[in-house]
Amino acid sequence: MNPHRCLLAGALYGALAVTTGAFGVHGLEGHLTSEGLDWWHTAVQYQFWSLSGLLVLGLLTETRLTRAAGWCFTFGIGIFSGTLYAMALGAPRWLGAITPIGGLLLIAGWLCLGLAARGRVAKL
Repeated sequence: MNPHRCLLAGALYGALAVTTGAFGVHGLEGHLTSEGLDWWHTAVQYQFWSLSGLLVLGLLTETRLTRAAGWCFTFGIGIFSGTLYAMALGAPRWLGAITPIGGLLLIAGWLCLGLAARGRVAKL
C-alpha cells in the first residue's frame, strides 16, 4: 500500500474509531452485555493504536516493507476489530476464531514497520 493510501486508510479508520467509540458509549449503553462492552472497548482501542501505524507509514518512503505493513494494518484492523464489533452486536461467537488472524496481521504490520524504520535509521 503506498504512503498516500496509508494516510487515507489511517484517517478513515480514525474517523470510524471515534464514531464507533462514541456509539458504543452513547448508543449501545444498556444494550450490550458486559462481555459485549469489553469486546467493543477492545476493538476501538486496538483500532486506534493500529491506525497510528498507518499514519506513520504515510510519512515514510514507499518500500516493500512499508507496503506490506500498510496492507497488514489495513486488513488486521478490519478483521480484528470488525469481528469483535460484530460479536458485541450479537454475531455468532465462532467469529472469535477469526479474530486472532487480525491480531497476527497487526503484529506483522508493526514488525514490518519496525524493520522499515531500522533500515531508515541505518542509512542516517
